[in-house]
Amino acid sequence: MTHVVKVTSKGQATIPAEIRKALGIRPGDRIVWEIDAEGAVRIRRATPLDLEYLKAVESTLEEWHSEADEAAYHDL
Repeated sequence: MTHVVKVTSKGQATIPAEIRKALGIRPGDRIVWEIDAEGAVRIRRATPLDLEYLKAVESTLEEWHSEADEAAYHDL
């Protein structure tokens, strides 16, 4: 599916209804723009974080937070 929209002088564009429906985007939702190395852009609906889950696993991730890890993975 292809849609062409006009960008306003403020950099805004309307997401077509068919795209909003396909992505499950509703008023107040956030969207994520991703650009790959070749310059292709992908848009998706941002999913809220499950804070309870993150709190539950937070302590298990401490072993991965060292200076060596930061140096090895800093550009990911």
